Amino acid sequence: MPIFNLFSKRQKILRGDVPDTLSHDKISEPLRIRIIHIIRDAFGPTNGSNDLLSSDIYFEIKDTLCREYGLFFLPVDKTNSIEEHVLNFLLTTPETEKALDVIELSFKLLDTKIRSDYNHYRFYAKPKIGPDEAIDELNKRFKEEGIGYCFESGEIIKIDSTYIHSEITKPTLALISNKKFLGANDEYLTAHEHYRHGRNKECLAECLKAFESTLKIICKEKGWNFKETDTSKKLIQICFDNELVPAFTQNQFTSLRSLLESGIPTLRNKLGGHGQGQTPKVVDDEMTRYALNLTGTNIIFLVELSKVN
Repeated sequence: MPIFNLFSKRQKILRGDVPDTLSHDKISEPLRIRIIHIIRDAFGPTNGSNDLLSSDIYFEIKDTLCREYGLFFLPVDKTNSIEEHVLNFLLTTPETEKALDVIELSFKLLDTKIRSDYNHYRFYAKPKIGPDEAIDELNKRFKEEGIGYCFESGEIIKIDSTYIHSEITKPTLALISNKKFLGANDEYLTAHEHYRHGRNKECLAECLKAFESTLKIICKEKGWNFKETDTSKKLIQICFDNELVPAFTQNQFTSLRSLLESGIPTLRNKLGGHGQGQTPKVVDDEMTRYALNLTGTNIIFLVELSKVN
């Protein structure tokens, strides 16, 4: 359903009463309720004669969460239906990450299971909105509330800048969503998942994996000789030797080569890749964000130059 620009909303904007930074630690009750409306509209009713399909989706969400949390039932007050059981947990859980678990799983099933046979589902379950409309509204609601999360490529990912997300993260995921780049795509998404949970060293390790996987895929598609054990430095050298960057412009890209060779690999090696010794190494969020953004920028540049699609 469309998002209405209500009078009260317009007045908040005029007063400057809107978030100027992105928040990650709390999802308000009004936003949870808005998201519940989206889920209900996208899944369809569970109180009619043809409610089996939508009920099956809610049961899958409940069973998955209970299995992963080590529970038999979600900790909510007595409910009358499986829909209430799941959605009341989303509404009442005090843990933001568990609320995001419900949201991610709901939209993942919408994006995959429901979408895969949507004509059949739409005929029997009678949803009000389709998968694309629901995902679009979810992301707009996050943005409207200044919440630094976005549902992208089947996962909730953490974002710190809407500009960076639209100019780097989203284009990177779009480029490497091609089945040829499946490994790199999984690694880049895993890096975001680690970042979302504060596992910064693991994030750096996955950044390097995604970067190296992209280089290997390009070399393989181009028929350039390389070894699976080659490091990023060797893979970069192969790409330059084979004029991935055209020979007549390579002088202009010496700084790029230096950046590629000392950027992601060095960040990972210095901060997350080797034994930390007597004093534990702390990888701060700022450096981790830089690594994520640098990885995405480099991947976009290399894939666009390679024309592998």
